[in-house]
Amino acid sequence: MVTSRDVAALAGVSQSTVSYVMSGSRSISRKTRARVEEAMRQLGYQPNASARALAGRRTHVLGLVVHVSARTELAGVLPFIETITAAAREREYDIVLVTADEGRAGLERLARRGIVDAFIVMDVTREDERIDTLTTLALPTVLIGRPDDSRGLHCVDVDGWRAGELAVEELIAAGTGKVIVIGEPADVPDDRYRFIADFEAGACHQAEHADVSAEVVHPPEPGWPGILATRDLLLSAHERTGILARTPIAAERVVQLLLEAGIAPAHDVPVVAMCEDDVAQELRIPVTNVSADSRQVARRAVDALFVQLRGGTDLPGLQLVAPTLTRRATTMTSQDRGRAGLDATEASRHT
Repeated sequence: MVTSRDVAALAGVSQSTVSYVMSGSRSISRKTRARVEEAMRQLGYQPNASARALAGRRTHVLGLVVHVSARTELAGVLPFIETITAAAREREYDIVLVTADEGRAGLERLARRGIVDAFIVMDVTREDERIDTLTTLALPTVLIGRPDDSRGLHCVDVDGWRAGELAVEELIAAGTGKVIVIGEPADVPDDRYRFIADFEAGACHQAEHADVSAEVVHPPEPGWPGILATRDLLLSAHERTGILARTPIAAERVVQLLLEAGIAPAHDVPVVAMCEDDVAQELRIPVTNVSADSRQVARRAVDALFVQLRGGTDLPGLQLVAPTLTRRATTMTSQDRGRAGLDATEASRHT
């Protein structure tokens, strides 16, 4: 059986250094860590998790705090969970999912019982009450999202302002004379989440810069009934209207609404959605999308957390991930469709 002593011999380091690399209990240079990890890979060494926890006083468990409710769009949440879980397993860590509705009490319980070594907290609001608790617990923590005052906690987020700008730039390039942004349902305050506020502000700013009118519409209720309630506004504008949907579900319902009204997305009404590439491609009609690259955000959050677990302190207070836009059927011009081998009405056949 391969032991840590074998790993140390191959890497040319002491056995204690191997233990430090596995436990993260001391800061080890990147070069030395890379040698040890390469030796472990070559030898197929699988360290005993309980022994590592005992040696480094680590549980090798991360707490992932996620908001899940009946209104949660799983298509937006699952890439984070999958990526964080996979990145943790690469480092021999496990994940404990904590629902956000447990609030501060849930964080305190996990920390007090020594269940987790660190936290990744999602769905962070601008006035998040958990920030005070997290700073008091003094465990390594990364926030996905931005509070107004992070109290020194590291944050990773998408550049919401730029995402809004990109989407409106694309709608204007498709000939839009008026932009309608489908925002959150009326019962969700615009300014609760920094990303949403920045996204809407960036979209409106870009429209104003191009001398195009913009309006943020808040459906009176969630789901399909809320979209139906805005039907007249979405379909009755005199100018060539472009629609920006902030979520994939909203985009799917807008496309359905347009098709039922005999309106061809792109040809009559350009549509852009804020969603991941794989989701946009699988919608009824492939929708032009701005991607937040959730997996990249998640990877950066895990990387930042392990810098802290290894004793590192040279982290920026905020990492902003740049969004990207992919043009698909719902903003394609006639020239685009010709290059893609599509006729002007083909998009409407995706029913």
